[in-house]
Amino acid sequence: MTGGRHLILYDGMCALCNALVRFVLPRDRKDRFRFAPLQGEFARGLLRRHGKNPEDLDTFYVIADYEDAAPRIFDRDRAALFVLARLGFPWKLAVVFRVIPGFLRRPVYNLVARRRYKWFGKFDACPIPAPEVRHKFIG
Repeated sequence: MTGGRHLILYDGMCALCNALVRFVLPRDRKDRFRFAPLQGEFARGLLRRHGKNPEDLDTFYVIADYEDAAPRIFDRDRAALFVLARLGFPWKLAVVFRVIPGFLRRPVYNLVARRRYKWFGKFDACPIPAPEVRHKFIG
C-alpha cells in the first residue's frame, strides 16, 4: 500500500459522487486524498494525459500517487476499491470484493453510473466545499 497522495476525480454535478466525497473526507485520517471535479480544466487535462476521455462523466477516477513521477490511474469499481482500501478499518475490508472478477463487478458499477442522476439526483452547479476542507480541492 502506497503512502503518497491520491487524487479523486469525480462528477461535481452528481449527488452520488458528491456523497462519495463527503464520505471520504472525514475518514481520510492520513490526509491522503485530494479532489477535483471532472468538469474542471485541471481534471480534463489530467485525463487527456492519461489517455482517458474527459467527456466521460459516467465514472470517477483515482490517480494514485498523482504528485509522483509514475502515477497510476484507476476507474470505476477499481477506483472505489482503491479508495476503500486506504480509508482504514472497517472500510478496507471491502477489498474482499477483489475476488469477484471485474467482468462481474463492472456491469453493476456501470448500471449505477448510468442511472445515478435518476436515482440520486443532480446539482445545477458543483457544490462549494466547506472552508475547513477547501484546501483538499484542486481546480
